[in-house]
Amino acid sequence: MPRPLKPADYLKKILTARVYDVAHETPLEHAKNLSRRLHNKVLLKREDTQPVFSFKLRGAYNKMAHLSAAQLKKGVICASAGNHAQGVALGAHKLGTRAVIVMPTTTPQVKIDAVKALGGEVVLHGDSYSDAYTHAAEIEKKQGLTFVHPFDDPDVIAGQGTIAMEILRQHQGPLDAVFVAIGGGGLISGVANYIKAVRPEIKVIGVQMSDSDAMARSVEAKKRVTLPDVGLFSDGTAVKLVGEETFRIARGLVDGYIRVDTDAVCAAIKDVFVDTRSIVEPSGALAVAAIKQYVATHKTKGETYAAILCGANMNFDRLRFVAERAEVGEEREALFAVTIPEERGSFRRFCELVGALPGGQRNVTEFNYRISDSQKAHVFVGLTTTARGESQKIAANFNRHGFETLDLTHDELAKEHIRHMVGGHSQLARDERLLRFVFPERPGALMKFLSLMKPNWNISLFHYRNQGADYGRILVGLQVPAAEEKAFARFLDTLGYPYIEETHNPVYRLFLQA
Repeated sequence: MPRPLKPADYLKKILTARVYDVAHETPLEHAKNLSRRLHNKVLLKREDTQPVFSFKLRGAYNKMAHLSAAQLKKGVICASAGNHAQGVALGAHKLGTRAVIVMPTTTPQVKIDAVKALGGEVVLHGDSYSDAYTHAAEIEKKQGLTFVHPFDDPDVIAGQGTIAMEILRQHQGPLDAVFVAIGGGGLISGVANYIKAVRPEIKVIGVQMSDSDAMARSVEAKKRVTLPDVGLFSDGTAVKLVGEETFRIARGLVDGYIRVDTDAVCAAIKDVFVDTRSIVEPSGALAVAAIKQYVATHKTKGETYAAILCGANMNFDRLRFVAERAEVGEEREALFAVTIPEERGSFRRFCELVGALPGGQRNVTEFNYRISDSQKAHVFVGLTTTARGESQKIAANFNRHGFETLDLTHDELAKEHIRHMVGGHSQLARDERLLRFVFPERPGALMKFLSLMKPNWNISLFHYRNQGADYGRILVGLQVPAAEEKAFARFLDTLGYPYIEETHNPVYRLFLQA
């Protein structure tokens, strides 16, 4: 049995790695906005700018470049959630060999299409990397292909380690820690080996999703732990079992581990976009999310951190979810269930209370309400916040003023589903008119609407969600007696907001009208 490779051995392999036939040295950029907010210098290693939008081609190509002519003639095979697959496909194309890529069925379509475009033969199997790996091993034996492991191979690890080599060459000043996303552990193994061999004072911090933390659990247990299931939001790090070699290296060289959740990652994707105008995939934002968590936990100031943005292969459709959860992840939005007396004027009184909350003007980001009870109204409310932990104080303030309130800011059911389900038929919504309005996004727009309403008109439905534009789209149900048609027309004319009446829309009749 060969002796385990030491950091000095890996240092030599990294220095002599063949990666630049396909990869390029990526920028190390100063994240000015994020640094200013965190009071620490944050550097972004832009592996998202590689030809396949991920660091994975480094290790894949380095492995294949070391194969014999006989092995290359037969071809290679790999199992991958996507980024390693693109690296193998590109490397195989460069070297003129066949590449079979086994991918989980959960892999984003953008990654599948990219592999096919590079000439890879795609086989979809299983729900996770581990499932795909087992199937790939079977094909490897049947067809005599050479397996290119995505992480548990010294040549692959050495290829990924060239990232650390570039970081230390690009930034020769003080560097307190490098934050690295972990799936199977190949990237952090290469980074840790190089950094600990050259500048051992720099901390290497591993980052994992809280629902895909196989490496952290394995290190804690002092043996490799297989997870029964993994979360798939960060599909690039969704690994049930880390590698033998990567576990050995991480256990000995990595200084610590941080677990982050989905909302924190969505907020980090937004942070990266603000500083770079680029959109990384969830695994690509893990390191940034961890830096923010590290700073909040340790109260650091004036330190320098590097985050490896390891990939940018994300389906466009997923951006809707990311944008929805980013504000909550940063705790710039708080969500509440508020009970309001079902009586005229109570909605206006609540809005006035929102405007008078301590801490300055807050915008309403969401307001969902459907009349359902003659005594009480239950509304779903979103408000902007300026600091973490504000939601509890706001809820307490509402309760003090007689509005029974539940803080839903950290309630997964509310964030994922209930906010989209408030509504339905109501026997109390008689004489209801349904209108879609375009409100200007400025303070006082809603109060103008409420002030111009006649006292005997009742709001029976209200739906609003801030979309980041300079105007808001609002759906309102108003109970207006038939005899007051002319007064209602004058109200709409005086209000001056663009609107479309939807009272006769068949969708309204099916799902909302009594």
